[in-house]
Amino acid sequence: MESYEFSSPTKVYFGNEIVKKALHKEKEIIGERTLIVTTGGSLIRLGYLEELKNYIESELYVYVDITPDPDVEEIREAIAIGKQNNVTSVIGFGGGSAIDAAKATAVGVASDVDIVEYLLEGIEPPSDTLPIIAIPTTAGTGAELTKGAIVSSRLKKIKSGIRGEKITPSIAIIDPTYTFSVPSNITMETGFDVFAHAAESYCSVNANEYSRMLSEKAIAIVGESLPELFKDIDNHVAREKMSYASHIIGYNVRNIGNCLPHRMQYPLGVETHTSHGAGLIALYPAWIKYESVVNEKHVQKILDLLGCIKDEDPSVRIRDWLVKLEIDRNITELGNTLTAEELNKMVSGNLANDRLYDKEDIVRIIYEESM
Repeated sequence: MESYEFSSPTKVYFGNEIVKKALHKEKEIIGERTLIVTTGGSLIRLGYLEELKNYIESELYVYVDITPDPDVEEIREAIAIGKQNNVTSVIGFGGGSAIDAAKATAVGVASDVDIVEYLLEGIEPPSDTLPIIAIPTTAGTGAELTKGAIVSSRLKKIKSGIRGEKITPSIAIIDPTYTFSVPSNITMETGFDVFAHAAESYCSVNANEYSRMLSEKAIAIVGESLPELFKDIDNHVAREKMSYASHIIGYNVRNIGNCLPHRMQYPLGVETHTSHGAGLIALYPAWIKYESVVNEKHVQKILDLLGCIKDEDPSVRIRDWLVKLEIDRNITELGNTLTAEELNKMVSGNLANDRLYDKEDIVRIIYEESM
């Protein structure tokens, strides 16, 4: 059996209505003054934010203006609140955007370097980055375990990551009940992201026996639970399973990483102002097709676990599954006007995780096949 390394410094709490208990137990990590970074919106309307505030025993500050694709300008505002009040920790409350923004805020509060420089120059978070407590309210990103924060600069037209061990949350509190009220379209898109994390870490050149075990478990859960939620959005058992799948695959995102579709979605999302999940869905049939050429065994296993129809063409298999969930789309539908050459210039990050390696051909193939 091959050797491998796997790690996670994050203490995890998982369970329905576990937040109050977890926050009380971790009050020393939270410290005297904490800043909640959140998207607000439905979390305010449903009373979740007010409830969370009541659970926190320290002096409390709140920033509620994080957008679904967090921009450095928003993060600067959150950092300013943190610095002005000398906060001792940052809580990310919401989907992946809120948690990533909280991570970036924790970096910025501890540093005199402008946050955009971390994004542009690849600077590692400082050793005194504030403790981060992640409380996800969607089942999708696994951001509560990862050592990266994906943020954007609309001014510079980039979407990339601030990465390093110090940005890994100290505490993750996964309470599936927060997901019970998430609308169907968001549930489907974030659920697909769970699958994408599992599929890409399964196909990655860095995958190992342990990570593939987690991928297979997560893909099987998505294949069963997401169609159940499509039929009945109030299926709480399926919600809990999706939260679990999202959580366990976060270990793979941290240790193995993602492949080409995630790298492609970042610039695509910036240009089209569309969600992470929507971009991945548009890119996936083409990636699956060409990944199968170099990695047929693993791709076919993924599609079998997902419960796709039997067909020789893997892109037909995944597209049929997307159609049944009514989330099939292509790049044109996202409003993309980029040429393949322009998109090629915007591909960010390291592509070495993927067995596909010719960047120009990859961009051309995915752009053309996703039309």
